[in-house]
Amino acid sequence: MKEIYEPKFVEKLFDKMSSSYSKMNYITSFGFSERWRRQCVEEIEIEKGKTVVDLMTGMGECWKHILKKSDKNSKLIGLDFSTEMINRAEKNKGKFKKSKIEILKENVFENSIENETADFVISGFGLKTFNDEQLGKLAKEINRILKPDGKFSLIDVSVPNSKVLKPFYMFYLKNIIPILGKLFLGSPETYRMLGVYTEEFGNSKNLYRIFSKLEFEVKYVEYFYGCASGIKGWKIK
Repeated sequence: MKEIYEPKFVEKLFDKMSSSYSKMNYITSFGFSERWRRQCVEEIEIEKGKTVVDLMTGMGECWKHILKKSDKNSKLIGLDFSTEMINRAEKNKGKFKKSKIEILKENVFENSIENETADFVISGFGLKTFNDEQLGKLAKEINRILKPDGKFSLIDVSVPNSKVLKPFYMFYLKNIIPILGKLFLGSPETYRMLGVYTEEFGNSKNLYRIFSKLEFEVKYVEYFYGCASGIKGWKIK
């Protein structure tokens, strides 16, 4: 199981999924993925003239929500290590010509963002591909790049606790999503991995525990009966 968390393995997986990922995300979450991204961003009120870092930015799916209140002094830094995802993010950047967007093709653990650069940090649906050790490194990295009093909001799909919802959810994740993956990519195995990651991840409660060990005020957040979960908070001065 350890190899599924190796950066090269994850990078190749998302390179393969890039052509259909956005469509698949929308279909497999019954349209909730878009709503959850918006809610994740709205958890922290992003102000004008600030710097926002979007970690594991993918194709820039969170950008339209992040940039709602942007002005000429605002800056968005999107970071991802998947070549194909970054290529699609570059194309997406064209939709936001009035906004200042910098795209970095870098590993989140070895990035070039300077200390205390970010007023806000966002991440949508990249957490499940990390094991506990990596989540600890992520917490330290967010602590490093956030300014004092800087805020963060992170989200990912989760396994709901509901005894009624959970069996249906897991069946869908393990059996239906791979079939959709075969339809879109000709490869059920690629999308089967999303189920594997989600089951291993469980929910963001462990993430909450990891972040609580650092200089953060942290709150655990659930969305739609626990089908997605995350944390939000701020860096204590």
